[in-house]
Amino acid sequence: MSQTTLNGSPTPAPAPAHVPRPPYKVTARRVLRSEWAKLWSLRSTWITLGLGLLFLLGFGVIAAVHYHADSTSGRQMRPYDAHATALSLSLFGTNFAQLALGVLGVLATAGEYSTGTIRSTLAAVPRRLPVLWSKAAVLGLVALLVATAGVFAAFPIGAGVVSGTPAALSLSHPGVVRSLLGAGLYLGLVTVIGVALGALLRSVAGAIAVLIASLMLVPGLVSLLPSSWQDDISEFLPSNAGASLFALTHDPTSLPPAAGLLVLLGWTALALTGAAYRLLRTDA
Repeated sequence: MSQTTLNGSPTPAPAPAHVPRPPYKVTARRVLRSEWAKLWSLRSTWITLGLGLLFLLGFGVIAAVHYHADSTSGRQMRPYDAHATALSLSLFGTNFAQLALGVLGVLATAGEYSTGTIRSTLAAVPRRLPVLWSKAAVLGLVALLVATAGVFAAFPIGAGVVSGTPAALSLSHPGVVRSLLGAGLYLGLVTVIGVALGALLRSVAGAIAVLIASLMLVPGLVSLLPSSWQDDISEFLPSNAGASLFALTHDPTSLPPAAGLLVLLGWTALALTGAAYRLLRTDA
């Protein structure tokens, strides 16, 4: 029953007690889910992943068809075809796919700085570094899975095209599966390096320029150095160290797969360290 005062007017009901909402807690899982959602909401993700797959499959098939035509026509083989295998022909598109996937990593971080949305991201995650780690983990994993699927799809096609030629190989040949897995891992790490460069430079154009220079221009410039210097430098470059992961055979001028992986991981850690330092030291 409602209570009344002495003059007959009803007594106002007491206001309900305010129940405070629990504070929002930033967890690693929530940051990962946020980065996953942002990744697939961007059209550039689908474009760059599609281009990466297209380069892996398309250029691999083109290289295999071209080799088959040369080997069956009786024409003199080109010097770089003399030691070609179904594996090396199928992975010919790796040099192009690394650019597409590296650009994907750059856009994931530098793109937020160019649009200003990084302010909202860092406001939601004030500690900042979980954003970088989550972007690297999500982009690296997606690129690894897509690239691995691409190379395992390209190899049977290329091997079928060059079947019956000196380049013929099967999936059961020693080292083939390891090389295909190494190619996927290399492309995944290149994507992480792209993420780090985007966070470090905060410019899409600048980060892409540095990425291309590191992977393609610097190895060409090193080849102009005296041969004694080339042997000491070239094998430790990111692209050359990564190439050792998916090379079927190795010579004294290239690193073994395990050493190449360690060198590439070192470059990746160095890029992420630089990005983390700037993320902590400077404002968005």
